[in-house]
Amino acid sequence: MSIYFFYGDEDYNIELEIKKLKDKLLDKNFASMNFKTADNPSFPDLISLLRTQPMMFGNQMIVINCEEYFSKSFEDNQLEQISQALEDNAESLCIVFAAILPRNEGKKVDSRKKIYKIITKYAQSHEFPTFKTYKTEDIANWINKEAKKHEITFEKDAVLTLIEQVGNNLRELAKEVEKLKLLAHPENKITKKMVKEICISNEDLFAFADYLLKGEKCSALLEFKKLLDKKHPLEVLSTLQTMLRKWITMKLKSSEMSAFEISKLVGQHEFVVKTTLEKMKNTQVKDLVRIKQNLTEAEYKIKSGQSVNIIDEVETALLI
Repeated sequence: MSIYFFYGDEDYNIELEIKKLKDKLLDKNFASMNFKTADNPSFPDLISLLRTQPMMFGNQMIVINCEEYFSKSFEDNQLEQISQALEDNAESLCIVFAAILPRNEGKKVDSRKKIYKIITKYAQSHEFPTFKTYKTEDIANWINKEAKKHEITFEKDAVLTLIEQVGNNLRELAKEVEKLKLLAHPENKITKKMVKEICISNEDLFAFADYLLKGEKCSALLEFKKLLDKKHPLEVLSTLQTMLRKWITMKLKSSEMSAFEISKLVGQHEFVVKTTLEKMKNTQVKDLVRIKQNLTEAEYKIKSGQSVNIIDEVETALLI
């Protein structure tokens, strides 16, 4: 039927494209039966997947996560068999090769590899790179398109505020747009005030972390509870983990990279990087690492069912 090759470091867009194909090609009544994924399958398993025989329940779709194929070598006879299997692709079978790269590291699929040349020979190929944080217009256009899907509109300053607070992570931006739709009903117009009210920002998190690192536990707890007004405790925990990772990277790289270079590395605007570094000038990396480790332990206890009181567990981890 068809072969596709989606690659890049924007996993959310790749996920959306796969979903579009799935909705378009598969019978909803048999979708779970006719859809499967495989993570970097071995050569024998790959050939078996490519030669999947048609079933009586309509079209089939197989997603092959193949990022590791571009850092290994196939033997020539194996490449010939892969090429032949793609040449003989069954009419009712859709194969999607997906290579999701590390986000914001600037890595590319190695186009010199023979496996790349074979896949691109037979597949409809499309690259999905992350939007660069300094290209605000591109991210803004994406947000406005996402808003249109939800039948809402953004004021211009609301879009800019959302970008400043969330960055260039499309998955996170999509979640925030969905939440903002509920807040905007019935006018369906998003304002800057709405974004500030519902979306956790770098500033919100830094106020919390600032109190925490100064040892002002009561103030830190108040800020934590304010964050809970905007998101579920596990979402706050996840957001804190992400921001702490970015802060640690900023702190470690600040002596050897410019704010502009760091902005590309962590996926935040240069202005945000400069502001954050200024506020962190008296903060030690070891303190940031300690908090992140505590949060990781808390997250494990919560998700493994060892803790039944999520809020208490997170608060304890943050204040150790």
